[in-house]
Amino acid sequence: MYVNIAILKETKPHERRVALVPSLVPKLVKLGARLHMQAGAGEAIKLADATFKDVAIVKDRHTLVKDADVVLCVQPPALDVIDAMKEGSILICFVYAHKEPALVQRLLDRKITCFAMERLPRITRAQSMDALSSQSALAGYYAVQLGATHLARILPKLTTAAGAIGPAKVLVMGLGVAGLEAIATAHRLGAVVEGYDVRPETKEQALSLGATFVETGVDARGKGGYARELGADEKSKVAAVLTDHIQAADLVITTAAIPGHPSPKLIDKVQVAGMKAGAVIVDLSAEGGGNCEDTVPGETIRVGPVTIVAPLNVPSLLGEDASTLYAKNQFNLLALMLKDNVVTIDWDDEILAGTALTHAGRMMEPKPKAA
Repeated sequence: MYVNIAILKETKPHERRVALVPSLVPKLVKLGARLHMQAGAGEAIKLADATFKDVAIVKDRHTLVKDADVVLCVQPPALDVIDAMKEGSILICFVYAHKEPALVQRLLDRKITCFAMERLPRITRAQSMDALSSQSALAGYYAVQLGATHLARILPKLTTAAGAIGPAKVLVMGLGVAGLEAIATAHRLGAVVEGYDVRPETKEQALSLGATFVETGVDARGKGGYARELGADEKSKVAAVLTDHIQAADLVITTAAIPGHPSPKLIDKVQVAGMKAGAVIVDLSAEGGGNCEDTVPGETIRVGPVTIVAPLNVPSLLGEDASTLYAKNQFNLLALMLKDNVVTIDWDDEILAGTALTHAGRMMEPKPKAA
């Protein structure tokens, strides 16, 4: 016996990643998988079909999925792909159900079991499967590179015969995985780095990576490790403290996001207007509308002398490494259910129960943790 696994080619704009890399093929085969992949699935990251040994290449995506027990992809597939999947099969990908009502309904109608990667519980045992974290780390790294290419100055201090210049001042706002990686990268490149987050427990992490922490006196710890939305009075208090730091920075990187909600606004138009000439903002939260009031998602704009860079799907810009990490995240999740060459889902496993979005025609809700 074996488990038939299909890997789709991504078709959504800005998406370069693929849900399988050659190094994982032997491991999946060892788990009892027979692999089929859509032709050209890895071409965006220069992976030719021939590099995937022991993988059957299928041109038509409907043919690919019609007999699949498990379908793997990065972004949610088109509705016609869902229609072609057999009833009771498994789909594993990012979904963000609030953005995909038609897709969710089709999953329910087709009785497809869907594991949404963004729903993975944030527990220690699930860290090797946490695609949000792996992709965010890459985004944080790349944000510094994007900012550096738009600055008209260098990040580190440089001493020459003509005199010394630098270092640049970098402010990172939002100290989740992406923000902390941005701090680490900017510090390695020699910038003077400050970090800010409404959650005071992030201070120690920022300091450990070489940044100073901007204190505002506001605690906005929320559920699930995310920050909560601030009230009006709290926003005013924070803005008063942050304005000086924003307007003294050469590069500001914002990363604050609340899943399922618009990105909180951290920088207003007045603060942007007072920034120094040549300053750059890299807004990593453009998918949710951006952390800056002047942000235009997906575009790089000038507001007076300030450049605002708001890329979409940043991990995909580093498609090779992003694909490798994402494929490993999915492999580790699959390893929980591939046993003895068959798919066995243990619904008492809090990882599987928490990640499941749909099953047998009904919506799934994570089981409450025991007291």
